[in-house]
Amino acid sequence: MRKKAATGERSDSELLQMCMRGDEAAFLALYGRHQGAIFRFALHMSGRRETAEEVTQEVFLALLAESRSYRAERGDLQAYLIGVARNKVRRQIRQSRGFANFPSEEPAIEAESFEAMSKRQETHALRKAILSLPPNYREVVVLCDLENMDYARAAEQLGCAIGTVRSRLHRARTILGAKLRNGERCPV
Repeated sequence: MRKKAATGERSDSELLQMCMRGDEAAFLALYGRHQGAIFRFALHMSGRRETAEEVTQEVFLALLAESRSYRAERGDLQAYLIGVARNKVRRQIRQSRGFANFPSEEPAIEAESFEAMSKRQETHALRKAILSLPPNYREVVVLCDLENMDYARAAEQLGCAIGTVRSRLHRARTILGAKLRNGERCPV
């Protein structure tokens, strides 16, 4: 008799089918595979940990409730989940009428090196600059630069042409460069 493959060895489509039949282990396997990417996307788009946590939870609840709406031939499950997260983040941003900045960093420890403090400040400035981008530019930066998604997959995710992704990304990088060159840095 052949043993069934562990949930970790199954494809997303197989796990989703198992979820629809009530298999909790299959849901947990999908959650484990995709939760990090969904959380990071929501965090980079909103700038708020609380929003990212809430969106991540809502995305997986939606997957349970509406799993039949996902079609494998339309793209991979992670792209579908990021699309759901994208809509939920945009809804939350519209409701809050703006973007929150990343919380200020903890005070520097005296023993912290100048290089480490400088790196932390640069990272904070970059996060702030990314949050200030219009949503359509921010999305391509998050997907392509922060999540390392290729142009074709990002275009599929955003429902636009690859050329549009490339032009938005170029424009977003230009804006970010200008913001950072002009000293739009966060106070220490």
